[in-house]
Amino acid sequence: MSFIAVPIPQLPGKQEIEINVVINGQKQDLHYRVELFRWDECSTPSFNRVECLREMLSTYDKEWTLYYIGSPSDDFVPITFVKKEDLVKQREMLTA
Repeated sequence: MSFIAVPIPQLPGKQEIEINVVINGQKQDLHYRVELFRWDECSTPSFNRVECLREMLSTYDKEWTLYYIGSPSDDFVPITFVKKEDLVKQREMLTA
């Protein structure tokens, strides 16, 4: 799969991103969400950030699936989600 990188400013809260793509004349609408997960928002404070992240993601909106985990900072980690139906579209395009 080829990649196109689009820089997204790191603003607080959720960022809804809609991308319209035309590949070989075939239009695809892809929906992404970038959200900053703050370490201090863990309900169970822990030094283990993996457990913290797992806990925060376990209750996330089920219409979205984890797509990419960005580089963490001391305060947060940016997480990119894609709508589950769009991920299916992407996989179908790969096999077509």
